[in-house]
Amino acid sequence: MAIAKVEPLTTARALRGPFDYRLPAAMDGVGVGSVLLIPFGRRRVLGVVVDLADSSELAPERLAEPVEALEAGVPADLVRLGLWVGREYCSTPARGLELVLPPGTGSGGRRTRPRLELRAVLTDAGREAIAGGQRLGARQRAVLEALEATGSALEAGPEGLSSAQLAAACGADRATLRRLADRGLVTLAETELRRRPEIRSIGERTREVSLTAEQAAAALEISDAVGSTDAGSRRFLLHGVTGSGKTEVYLAAAEAALKRDRGVIVLVPEIALTPQTVSRFRERLGDTVALLHSRLGAGERFDEWRRLRSGEARVCVGPRSAIFAPVADLGLVVVDEEHDSGYKQEGDPRYDARAVARRRAAQCDAVFVAGTATPRPESWLELERLELSRRVDGRPMPAVEVLDMRDADGSEGPLHPRTLAALDELRRGGGKAIVLLNRRGWSPHLSCRSCGHVWGCAECDVSLVVHRRVERLACHHCGHVEALPGSCPECGSVTLARAGAGTERIETMLASVVDPLPVFRLDSDSVGGGDSHLEILSRFQQAAAGVLVGTQMVAKGHDFADVSLAVVIDADATLRFPDFRAEERTFALVAQLAGRSGRGEAGGRVLVQTLAPDAEAIRLAADHDSAGFLAAELGRREALAYPPYSHLVRIELAGAQPAEVQAHARELAVVLGKSLPAETHLLGPAPKFRLRGRHRRQLLIKGADRAATTAAVRAAIEGLATSRTLRGTALSVDVDPQ
Repeated sequence: MAIAKVEPLTTARALRGPFDYRLPAAMDGVGVGSVLLIPFGRRRVLGVVVDLADSSELAPERLAEPVEALEAGVPADLVRLGLWVGREYCSTPARGLELVLPPGTGSGGRRTRPRLELRAVLTDAGREAIAGGQRLGARQRAVLEALEATGSALEAGPEGLSSAQLAAACGADRATLRRLADRGLVTLAETELRRRPEIRSIGERTREVSLTAEQAAAALEISDAVGSTDAGSRRFLLHGVTGSGKTEVYLAAAEAALKRDRGVIVLVPEIALTPQTVSRFRERLGDTVALLHSRLGAGERFDEWRRLRSGEARVCVGPRSAIFAPVADLGLVVVDEEHDSGYKQEGDPRYDARAVARRRAAQCDAVFVAGTATPRPESWLELERLELSRRVDGRPMPAVEVLDMRDADGSEGPLHPRTLAALDELRRGGGKAIVLLNRRGWSPHLSCRSCGHVWGCAECDVSLVVHRRVERLACHHCGHVEALPGSCPECGSVTLARAGAGTERIETMLASVVDPLPVFRLDSDSVGGGDSHLEILSRFQQAAAGVLVGTQMVAKGHDFADVSLAVVIDADATLRFPDFRAEERTFALVAQLAGRSGRGEAGGRVLVQTLAPDAEAIRLAADHDSAGFLAAELGRREALAYPPYSHLVRIELAGAQPAEVQAHARELAVVLGKSLPAETHLLGPAPKFRLRGRHRRQLLIKGADRAATTAAVRAAIEGLATSRTLRGTALSVDVDPQ
């Protein structure tokens, strides 16, 4: 008797799986990774087979049988990876396994299916009928004549015309086609219709290039590692200045992997960057490249997943979730722009795709490559380095000028006089510029000049942001909006102050400064659904001249050769965040935007506006000195025992009643204090600002032994969940919080 050990896809933390199910003879094909519809209590839920056994602790007659086995299963290596994610990030096995399921697989057995198309092919008897051998209705004759016009006969293959084509051409419905098939005049067949994602390239078109000496050396090192016996232990950091041609190295390494019949996964940090990258891979490697991301339609995502599962496609490009693509015989995993925080998942399980990529590469004996111009301290310390120190065209890095905003008299508002002069020069010369301000809206808050009243969110303990164009105040945390007021509700004064500047205000200012050049804004307010971000980038690319202004989205990997000016406004804003990564993020943001400039013949310059011109992160970014910044940052981290010299776990509790949340947080702290390993520091519980009407408290754990720390956290949370001690309070765990 075959026994399947099944992990139900239900997320209760108190659940202790897997559970045994008796497999009937009809399910002899079920194996590890099979997705089953199973009876579970009074419900039917999906479950994933995580192991097979010959016997069970329970008597056979006490074991239930699965209801159904779904057509699409999961590779066994992905089952192991999903379980690892659930465990490593203090989530549940079900949450981890949900990450690797076929797209469109829902609870209760719902699933996306292949799209089938009915096609008709003319037979020899049908040709004779056209010639007068049989009596035909007008619509039937029209169908046969349309098929004959295609020149398609039965022996020529099942091509013919689809039912949709025949309906459009001669009004034939499926009943007409079936009547013709019953008479032997046509042959009908259902064929699978692939739903193809549209791929649009933004930025410079790829072209055949000769690799520089540095590129060739890096590509050879990675390619040789793919073919080595210790491929799973080879982990590279491809450190290349912006414009040094890292993507060409990825492409050369991918070609080498495919020649060895090994699969490839390429991760990018943002969906907005995926089409640009996938178009370059598709141009070089053809239809063996598949695209996976959440903005695809359900059918498109499912069809791309199946192409990878079947081996028809061997290369997958996409954002963080693409690391769970079912690529067979994986030989190379690439994480592009590895410094980007977009690789961290916000929802449970809060995995870091960079760490998952390293785990999967090791598990599949594949080479791991992380590429960036601004490496994270963790990667700089832990990975084998490959250097690309020059731009591929031989052009120098753009000159960076740091502008001290303390010297500005304020009459020009948020723009420094030298910035205004540079923009005016651009206007007269007809060039292109990118302006970065990492803050949306018109201004970050609204206040009354008479009484000091500040408009805040009713659901969150934050100020509302002014959005002048739509005349709204908006909370950027919960989405609450209200009309822009004309007077103060406290004192009735009409003298209201809009302090600070966001991208909307800067856009308006720029439109005046560079008139008649166009100004394009790229942020989450200007980007709607679908591919609207691509529309904005495409319009900027096609314009003869203009300015692109936006949040950090404008600094992420876009390659426009005709951009000669880059401006960073309020560059030190991230330095004011209470976060040990503040310097790292500031350095990366300034250096990445600087890299968007000077890629063409006109050269480029970069202006960095700041109130902290002597800040180390800004000074070293202006010098394009990644190595100097990382050496200093690692020294500071080691002295303070921050990652990578320790590991962090953040636990957040949230609920409607602040006293109850605080009591539960203290109780959890007591339990953790008894179980955490030695030399581990537990901080808190500390309050966090109210969010979406829920009061929050957090605990922060810092320890040297990652495995022991996460094990203690899992045990404490599962114990409290089983006893229902935390009832009424939501709890989330974030390992390696960003």
